[in-house]
This record gives sequence, C-alpha cells and structure tokens, in this order.
Amino acid sequence: MASHEFTSARSPRIKGARRLAKRAFRRRERRFLAEGPQAVREAIAAPGRVHEVFATAEAAQRHADLLDAADAHGAAVHRVTLEVMTEIAQTVTPQGLLAVCDFVDVELGEIGPTRLVAVLSHVRDPGNAGTVVRTADAAGADAVVFTDDAVVFTDASVDPYNGKCVRASAGSLFHLPVVVGVPVAEAVGRLRGAGARVFAADGGGERDLHGAADTGELDGPVGWVFGNEAWGLPEETVSLTDGAVAVPVYGGAESLNLATAAAVCLYTTARQQRGAAAASGPAPRYAAEA
Repeated sequence: MASHEFTSARSPRIKGARRLAKRAFRRRERRFLAEGPQAVREAIAAPGRVHEVFATAEAAQRHADLLDAADAHGAAVHRVTLEVMTEIAQTVTPQGLLAVCDFVDVELGEIGPTRLVAVLSHVRDPGNAGTVVRTADAAGADAVVFTDDAVVFTDASVDPYNGKCVRASAGSLFHLPVVVGVPVAEAVGRLRGAGARVFAADGGGERDLHGAADTGELDGPVGWVFGNEAWGLPEETVSLTDGAVAVPVYGGAESLNLATAAAVCLYTTARQQRGAAAASGPAPRYAAEA
C-alpha cells in the first residue's frame, strides 16, 4: 500500500500520469487513465490491466476495498493531495481516485466468432463513443471496433482511451473486446467473411429497422456500422455493407442522436437473436404442479 503522499505535481511519477491526457503519449506508452471509483473497480477486475492507482486521503478511506484489491493484484498504490489529483484528473471535480491502465484493445482477428458487433466509423464525439461501448456491453455484443485509416483521415474515429470516452463507457471498456485502428472496409469485410450481415445505421436508409427485424434479417450474426454525429456515413462506406437501415421516428423529432440510435439498433438485434435462438432450441420445460 501507499507509504507516503505525493504533494507536488512536479514529481516525475505525477508528470508521467498527467501526460497520459495526450493521445500521443498514450499511444507511445500504451497506457491510459481510468478515473472515478466505477472505472477503477472495473479496471482492477480485469486481470493485469492496472499499473498504478492514485487516491486522495478521502477517497482512500471511502474506497479502501478498491485500494486493497489493487494492491493484491500487484498495482502500485499512491496517496496524493487534492491539488495533485486535480492536476492529474481530467474532470472539473475529481472523485479522488484514478488508475493508470494498460491498453485493452485486441487485433481484429482475435475477436473470434461473433453474433453482434458495433463498428464506429467517423465517430468523433468521445461521450457518444463511450456510451456506445457501454450500450454494446449491456446488449451482449461481442466487440466494438473503432475504425482508423492513415490515408483517409475522415475514416478515423475518436480514441477510445480519451478520458471522456473512458468515463462514458462506465467501465464497459474493460468488459468486451475493443478493436482500434482498422479501416472500415477491413472491419466490414472481416465480419461479412465470417457470415455476418452488416448494416449501416442511417436515418435516410431505404429499410426500416423494425421491418428488418420482422423479416428475420437480424436473427443471425449482425454487424452495425455507426457514423459521424453530424453527417452520418459517406456513400462509399454504406456501399460496403448490406445496406442502410433507418430507425423509425414516429413522433415529431427530426432524428435521434448517435448513441440513442445505436442503443435501439443493438437492443433490437439482441432481442431478435435471442428470440430466434429460443425458437430453434428445445421446447421449454415447466415445473410440475404441486
């Protein structure tokens, strides 16, 4: 456990943690910051992911169990003053607990057989991206892919290790495989090659989500491609998929934001897949009457 308290932001260890706020340093060191008790708890539960933990005196007292768990898993635990925590943290009002974690992403070929995958292409808002990761986790998705392309910059999505994205994922970043830095064409091609239908979520889609569900198109393995918050998906990306599908709007709203549309698509698909699996399985058995 922590043997002393860091009181200066000039400490090399504190500077090392603080610079992880920048993407270039995160990529170079393959480490990122998980802030707040929920994120730190999930990080500790992921074997071998936490490198070190920083806690204020108040947070250390309130979350002693987390610090004990971090210590038991071999992570270094450091006490810091509130002023130092404010220097490291990326929130206006820090919760007093922060972990330095190793990257969690995997290669595209490592995700194995998949029934439900979310692909984020051109998604730039970290809050939306983190919320999609959280929703994909809750819907039982097998993976989330963040696209990137060194040649076509518009194909790039936000860094999943961005502080706001990590916080918005509410710990789900540690729950399911995350793939980073593959072109959208490669991601779609891999999913289709594995037998999945891949749909582009697009408000102007020629097909209706509920219609696709009714015709059984969502019963098998499905990949969803979600696009930029402002301009959606370019035609060249849509052309890679099995077509654009729109979430129906029955009221007066002009549209849904990205995270909400993704939630509807993912949960609708998860429901259809579970229903299809139940229908094709053995008849249910019921308890005998007493």
